[in-house]
Amino acid sequence: MEAFLTATFPWIIGGVMLAGLAMLLLPILPGLWLMWLSALVYLLVTGIDLSGGIFFGIITLLTITGGLMDNIMMGANARVSGASWLSIGVALVGAIVGSILLPPIGGLLFGMAGIFLVEYLRIKDWRKALESTKGLALGCGWGVVARFAFGVLVMIVWLIWVLAFS
Repeated sequence: MEAFLTATFPWIIGGVMLAGLAMLLLPILPGLWLMWLSALVYLLVTGIDLSGGIFFGIITLLTITGGLMDNIMMGANARVSGASWLSIGVALVGAIVGSILLPPIGGLLFGMAGIFLVEYLRIKDWRKALESTKGLALGCGWGVVARFAFGVLVMIVWLIWVLAFS
């Protein structure tokens, strides 16, 4: 029985990793963090050694960077569309509050509402405020692409860890 569990455990973790990767296609689901958590479980169950620590460290850096890229891309596209730093900051706070109050879509809704309202109050032109909101939404789309790319990297690093060092 123990041999069966030892043989199937990497497959189970790999399945969770793939589920996390699929979750990255929606900007409202924490797929990267699910992948990171599954790598942590793998590390703890298989035992912490030098190679495992290094691979888990790389996965941690990729996860953090992938999460930050999402926010950077949304803010950058909103800024290019004419949004002020204040409205980008309000959108970020709105996204955090919305994620807490109305998961899973509240973050996106509150973020877009925040940038629209601040831009409208700032420039008194709903069309320009809408352009900034579209910029944020476009950045969100590019953020999905970036997070997915980082998810693929996490998966590759984990596979190298499992296949070559376990």
